[in-house]
Amino acid sequence: MPDQLDYNTLNEIFHRFHASEPEPKGELNHVNAYTLLVAVALSAQATDKGVNRATEELFKIVDTPQKMLDLGEDGLIGHIKTIGLYRNKAKNVMKMARILVDKYGGEVPSSRAALEGLPGVGRKTANVVLNMWWQMPAQAVDTHIFRVGNRTGIAKGKDVVAVERAIEDNIPAPYQLHAHHWLILHGRYVCKARKPACAACIIRDICDFEEKTI
Repeated sequence: MPDQLDYNTLNEIFHRFHASEPEPKGELNHVNAYTLLVAVALSAQATDKGVNRATEELFKIVDTPQKMLDLGEDGLIGHIKTIGLYRNKAKNVMKMARILVDKYGGEVPSSRAALEGLPGVGRKTANVVLNMWWQMPAQAVDTHIFRVGNRTGIAKGKDVVAVERAIEDNIPAPYQLHAHHWLILHGRYVCKARKPACAACIIRDICDFEEKTI
């Protein structure tokens, strides 16, 4: 595992990411905080593209927790049955909707603790919602970010929480807000697990990956 990169190298890496894509965006379609929360919850062990296909029609008729309750679990399953673990996810989404209506007046809370208290919502999901909707520098570490962080030396850690802390502690403050999206997109399209596209990588000369494909 590479050593943690120094501050100047990290600053240069994220300067390049910023120059290439100043405002990186998440790829899950949503129309408000609630549909974002549902989309992220559905994306566990599924692709963003698969979730977007499943929610394309769903979010035309459901954009609040109450509308989700009105649709019902069977109605929800009709939309999301192409997604892995759809039955369990449907149960959690319905339980989540009930709690949001009863406890939060139908609004999505903006605290990590409150979000993590919802069925089917873990730390990663909570951090995605905090980052994408409320523009908080929360770092949602998925398999892509975990791999890129450790492979390159950008954010080193033995588990996702350690990588999250490494991002928060080491990446320069001006880049904290978008760090999550730069890293996930880099891992998804360039620094891929099996065949990293090092020849197309804008940081290939300064990352610590020892097995570069060029």
